[in-house]
Amino acid sequence: MKTEQQYFEEAISLNEYMDKMGTNKENSKVIYDQFHVPQDDEFITLLKEKSPRILGITEDWCGDAMLNNSIIRRVAEAADVEVRVVYRDQTLDLMDRYLTNGGRSIPVYLLLNQQGEVISKWGPRAPQLQEYVLKLRQDLPNSEDPTFKDKQKQFIEKITAEYISTPEYWLWVYEDIRKEFTAALQKQS
Repeated sequence: MKTEQQYFEEAISLNEYMDKMGTNKENSKVIYDQFHVPQDDEFITLLKEKSPRILGITEDWCGDAMLNNSIIRRVAEAADVEVRVVYRDQTLDLMDRYLTNGGRSIPVYLLLNQQGEVISKWGPRAPQLQEYVLKLRQDLPNSEDPTFKDKQKQFIEKITAEYISTPEYWLWVYEDIRKEFTAALQKQS
């Protein structure tokens, strides 16, 4: 069984991944172009000091990945941290180590220390976004309902539009990543 470090070594850079995206490429670029890491952030200093690496598990059809990859990329650039990604559907053995409530929810970001050990996991959503998405999903009919596909399509379009146009969501993602990774890095002292 491959280690997370081995997956990292074989993975492509987040920049290369985003350049190759098919679905959601333009939407991801909108978020990336508009999001900026908060100034004077101790998190970025801590990342620079500890020099971890981040391994992402993602797919370009995923709306959460569209949002989160852009935020992670900005963090990585600010802190000079290397981020590489693997495609979920090509690495199910890795994905299955990091299930969310029993599901293969993405994106997932693994924070690796200098020895290649996983010291933290983040994803697929910031808690505030999770709460909001679950609330919206309550309005969807049962999957057996003949209107389900149309309603689900409308739901996805609504969430996608909001992810692209709501900087508050970007900060929720940033702050939750910051909180999770800071706690893990501080334990590494």
